[in-house]
Amino acid sequence: MLLAIDTSTRYAGVALADEERVVSCRVWYSNMNHTMELMPQVAESLKAHDIDVASLEGVAVALGPGGFSALRVGMSVAKGLAMTGRTKIVGVGTLDLEAFPFLDSGLPVWVLLEAGRNELASAHFAPGGERNKEDTIAPLDEILETITEPSLICGEGVQGRTQQIKEQLGNQAVVVQPSPAARLWSLAAIARQRLESGHADDLADLQPYYLRMPSIGGPKIRDRKVQNA
Repeated sequence: MLLAIDTSTRYAGVALADEERVVSCRVWYSNMNHTMELMPQVAESLKAHDIDVASLEGVAVALGPGGFSALRVGMSVAKGLAMTGRTKIVGVGTLDLEAFPFLDSGLPVWVLLEAGRNELASAHFAPGGERNKEDTIAPLDEILETITEPSLICGEGVQGRTQQIKEQLGNQAVVVQPSPAARLWSLAAIARQRLESGHADDLADLQPYYLRMPSIGGPKIRDRKVQNA
């Protein structure tokens, strides 16, 4: 079994997947309590399927962008389980997870995630899945100004913003509402592909992807620098 962990947004989740399907999926809304909630959910998922950590094929974790503390919790738990079970670990960016189900839609895909301060983290995928632009953080109207062709727009950042997107882009926008469970399924599927192709991550080197540095203890800058987990 592969264990998937996602704490990159308020909708946290844990899933177990075998070679063919997701067999267990737990998703919950976390009010900044990832630390207290995550391990009990992991333990209950493993117990329900009579699985111990040592028998896991691998551990997959969502890398973000997302909340600083939430990402640290998910990464710490994933690394601890991988180390305890002496198993492989795979990290996948949350923007990639949101886009994954729609990469074969034939449309460019824009992913939006909450970034705080009335801004959104965004990523662009060309038809077929090629990621050909830098990820950015900006207000919604600035992001929409860069969309000049019919596109599929997805991710948690579309919640509460569908009307603005439609008003600004009209028929060019195909807006898909987010599903935390679908994001977990994507994490399990991508991680499985990487494990089978021998592309697991290094346990010591794997770090969250914050996109914007946390404001505590340093200057507020926008880049892709990674903090220690």
